[in-house]
Amino acid sequence: MLVITDSGEKLGVLARAKALQEAENRGLDLVLVSPDANPPVAKMMDYSRFRFEQQKKLKEMKKKQKVVVVQEIQLSPTIEKHDFETKSRKAKTILEKGNKVKISLRFFGRMIVHQDLGKEVIDRFVESLADVSTVESPVKLDGRTLFAVIAPIQKKD
Repeated sequence: MLVITDSGEKLGVLARAKALQEAENRGLDLVLVSPDANPPVAKMMDYSRFRFEQQKKLKEMKKKQKVVVVQEIQLSPTIEKHDFETKSRKAKTILEKGNKVKISLRFFGRMIVHQDLGKEVIDRFVESLADVSTVESPVKLDGRTLFAVIAPIQKKD
């Protein structure tokens, strides 16, 4: 097998027993890096330190990761002005936190005949939040529910 030291220099092709002995003499572990290569490649390293570094990197990556939450706001085709404004303010605070908003409007009974009114309500709602959001998913009808998804505007760093 081809043996590489922890500093990156090649020791050359050694027998397995000789490679293990050399690693032991240096107080390191022999780790098989590429078993499918011809000849197989092994590297001398402090494996416990390597695992510690990997876990540290993984923890750091998790810390920087941002979980995006989708919160739902339900509207009605016959929504009044004040209720509309209240729900609009609520959606704005959700968007400012960096979360997405799913706007849903459910039709009950014979309301389904007037889908155009529901679409107008959702369009007006999206338009009222245009300064802080972008449309991620346009208005769609799924069964008796009209819905759209809006996301906060990405800030350029």
